[in-house]
Amino acid sequence: MSTQTFTLPDVGEGLTEAEIVTWKVAPGDAVAVNDVICEIETAKSLVELPSPHAGTVGELLVEEGRTVNVGTPIITFVSETADAPTSAPTPAAPAAEEGSGSVLVGYGSGSEATSRRRRPAPRPVRSSVGVIAKPPIRKLARDLGVDLTQVTPTGADGETTREDVVAHAEQASVFRNIQTPEWGDVREETVPAPQAAPVGLARGVAPSPARIGADESRTESIPVKGVRKATSSAMVQSAYSAPHVTVWKEVDATRTMELVKRLKASPDFADVKVSPLLIMARAVIWAVRRTPMVNAAWIDTADGAEIAVRHYVNLGIAAATPRGLLVPNIKDAQDLGMRDLAHALNRLTATAREGKTTPAEQQGGTITITNIGVFGMDAGTPIINPGEAGIVAMGTISQKPWVVDGEVRPRWVTTVAGSFDHRVVDGDGMSRFIADVAAVLEEPALLVD
Repeated sequence: MSTQTFTLPDVGEGLTEAEIVTWKVAPGDAVAVNDVICEIETAKSLVELPSPHAGTVGELLVEEGRTVNVGTPIITFVSETADAPTSAPTPAAPAAEEGSGSVLVGYGSGSEATSRRRRPAPRPVRSSVGVIAKPPIRKLARDLGVDLTQVTPTGADGETTREDVVAHAEQASVFRNIQTPEWGDVREETVPAPQAAPVGLARGVAPSPARIGADESRTESIPVKGVRKATSSAMVQSAYSAPHVTVWKEVDATRTMELVKRLKASPDFADVKVSPLLIMARAVIWAVRRTPMVNAAWIDTADGAEIAVRHYVNLGIAAATPRGLLVPNIKDAQDLGMRDLAHALNRLTATAREGKTTPAEQQGGTITITNIGVFGMDAGTPIINPGEAGIVAMGTISQKPWVVDGEVRPRWVTTVAGSFDHRVVDGDGMSRFIADVAAVLEEPALLVD
């Protein structure tokens, strides 16, 4: 009989801490090498942590929701005989599972993993209301606030797929803020009076217990950690280090909407979701070629500073996810045709909404698009992603009266805004860039060249 203690490993992201989100095992459970023992959340991704040992779970040393440093003991294992040394492990890839996302592997030997008992792969399950969906899809639905009974399934034998859930969530996202939360059932509560008088009260005057209870129930403390902590740090750094300037232009996007409609009806795009964001992405890539400085970056050096002009586009897409704001990017987007870019956008958004975006997918971006139109917003002044010089915001596309050939007609209209680092880009450069993006949205045929 031997006991092994497993410490939180370095997951290869250059980070020093992580939060234990969910334990997948309990004391007394039998586990095999590479069985998932818990989910951990770093500042950049949600990772499933596999077991480095085979045996029985002894003790969970860290409670869910707690953030600990790399090297902190988190769990113990009990086995009949000592496991093979793990100092030089042989990676063993776990069985693939739809929706499983990033899995940390490489603890323990491959031979052990195949010789020990493995948990069976999850099978589609039917809920009490007849919905067929695999466990990862059900978890995704819970995270996105989607009622599976309202989703139209497209999978084999009526199974609800990941794409079904994501599509339903995107359709509903615009309307979620309309609902008003209900007040709690308890208007006031009585709590013991504190020993010291609160600041602002005269000495010797006791505060009303009922008033204390009412005040405490009016506020809530939310820990700043994980993605929120990383986002806040990056935004403060960007806002206070780069001089931001924003320009915007109202655009007649009627022909963009017509092109989207045609692409949706095309057999070549039958297996991919097409939206105005696809045309916007192509427009940004096209405009970058004409104004390369918006795709550059300010670099501080020992001798002062320099500007790095990138002759490629790693196109970032700001994504609102259950874990917070993520900005994954499409590598070398300038090399992708319309259909391949559509597939890349679909994969990027689906992965981000599942919270499975890897750190590598968020690094190396050169320019970013934020689609605030999905929230019903007309325009905004976005903050530049650190390491970049420009960000483009696309507002909602709605029908408005527009003058065409001297006549007022209903047209599909949107607003394109762009923030830029004034150290890198001058006002005329960013203005030309936004004008080019607007020109493509007004006439997508410009993309033909």
